[in-house]
Amino acid sequence: MPEIRTVLVVGAGTMGNGIAHVAAQCGYTVRLVDVSADRLSVALQTIESNLARQAKKGAIADSDIPNILARITQTTDLSAAARDADIAIEAASENFDVKRSIFETLDNAAPEHCILASNTSSISITAIAATTARADRVIGMHFFNPVPVMKLCEIVRGQSTSDQTYATTFALAQALGKTPVTVQDYPGFVSNRILMPMINEAIYCLMEGVASAEDIDTVMKLGMNHPMGPLQLADFIGLDVCLAIMEVLHEGLGDDKYRPCPLLRRMVAAGLLGRKTGRGFYSY
Repeated sequence: MPEIRTVLVVGAGTMGNGIAHVAAQCGYTVRLVDVSADRLSVALQTIESNLARQAKKGAIADSDIPNILARITQTTDLSAAARDADIAIEAASENFDVKRSIFETLDNAAPEHCILASNTSSISITAIAATTARADRVIGMHFFNPVPVMKLCEIVRGQSTSDQTYATTFALAQALGKTPVTVQDYPGFVSNRILMPMINEAIYCLMEGVASAEDIDTVMKLGMNHPMGPLQLADFIGLDVCLAIMEVLHEGLGDDKYRPCPLLRRMVAAGLLGRKTGRGFYSY
């Protein structure tokens, strides 16, 4: 299997900075790319504060922090950053056109051996791979938020993903301290195919006046032993992200049980996206 030394992370948002954090902490050289220098600056501050939190808990030594941060370089030049990458992990917004543009650039700029991975939570890996000339080296690495804490990583095989690409990516996930599970390329994979309809049904319960948001969440926390209720979780994920994933499920599987709740659509249209906007099903 090819050895992974340099990890390129495309997108410095919540997921991207988390992936960069974990990769650097595990000893990899990390290139973090975003279109905005300001976003890169915020990402590095986030990584530094999260490392400080780990040190306070005794998970790492204070003296480790400068060494971990030194492994991360930041740039807005995707093509330049891709030139020495062994794997590129795309963590941009959940939009196929955005991902297609990134993968076309990566395909042209990255060395032949470089694996192109996507952190997509629902978009087809096969469709993304088809925009490149290396479909055998395209794969899904679906991490979970917050990346430094959550152990799961869905490894998603596209139609043309090679056994070598799969084995190398699976081993990388393990090296990053994750528990990888193998998933085939179907809409929503496993996690969101099960989770999002539950969240969507909770929103229907709220829309139909079955119970209040607080009571719906209490039922799932105390009755089903969930650490967080579905509406609170939707706010944490982002209602726009929930809607995008439901639309992928509805279109990809063609079953009305995946139809996004009208209340979800209305809240997204109103800009009530959850924690990141200060208001969703709850106020923050």
